[in-house]
Amino acid sequence: MNINGVEIAPGEEKVVDVNIARLPSHTPIDVSITIARSSEPGPTLLLMGGLHGDEINGSEIVRRIIEKNEHIPKIGSVICIPIINVYGFIYFSRYVPDGKDVNRSFPGNKNGSLAARMAYFLTKEILPVIDYGIDFHTGGADRTNYPQIRCMMKDDVNVELAKAFHAPFTLDSKFRPKSLRQTANKFGKNILVYEGGESSRFDEYAIKEGINGAKRMMKHLGMRDEAENAPYQNLIIKNSSWVRAKKSGVFLSAVKSGDAIKKNQLLGHIHDPFGGFKSKIKSVVNGYVIGLNHNPIVHEGDAIMHLGVIK
Repeated sequence: MNINGVEIAPGEEKVVDVNIARLPSHTPIDVSITIARSSEPGPTLLLMGGLHGDEINGSEIVRRIIEKNEHIPKIGSVICIPIINVYGFIYFSRYVPDGKDVNRSFPGNKNGSLAARMAYFLTKEILPVIDYGIDFHTGGADRTNYPQIRCMMKDDVNVELAKAFHAPFTLDSKFRPKSLRQTANKFGKNILVYEGGESSRFDEYAIKEGINGAKRMMKHLGMRDEAENAPYQNLIIKNSSWVRAKKSGVFLSAVKSGDAIKKNQLLGHIHDPFGGFKSKIKSVVNGYVIGLNHNPIVHEGDAIMHLGVIK
């Protein structure tokens, strides 16, 4: 295996630092990659976080896996990248300096913006050498996501991997244009997206479920012997809908992330901050709360809750 000109032989573990760009301050933007290879042949798995710099739960999942040596495979190879968007991680930002989203910049450009250069590196150096991957994310913009896997349910391999990961929820999710997952699919590689928690906040439950799910997937691929069984059923969500604010005001939720809900159930209230009104929000579907807005100040039309629909 060769990454950025560094050879990693079977049975070796190496840390490869890759320079992506340099800021006007001369500060280098380097990506640190930990590669662990077994002496026995097998699949190559990518574990990656921080594609959006402020989504720190994903970075922490990969960091803890490395720290506890749980990335060292029985067969095959594991490539760990805790932080792709180093600039965003340092500056608490989803994006890079010009406001671009790395996960909408694939396949990238070696002479392009910082986002395009990060995407280009992953496309040219990482995707060709992997077989499978987990891209760890969180909710954004003050919204938390209950632990969930997003994959293309029409792809049998995706379904098999999602079943092995066994998150509380598996969502049927189409490819986003110019995303890592879409580009990987064009290479014939299977990458699942894990969503858990919210940006700029650690969520211990989401972190632990991400670690446990990764270990279950490694066991499924023959890369480890042991993995903790999930104490819950994996629920398949093929449809979802957003509940949006009909008025501007202060939103107080009556449900929690992960809750099962029924049609016509009270989900919460929007209050006039000056005491003028109190507006009920009710569910129009049966399902589960898979995403929840934690910012109580909402404007008319804002997404306040993501519901996984059970028909």
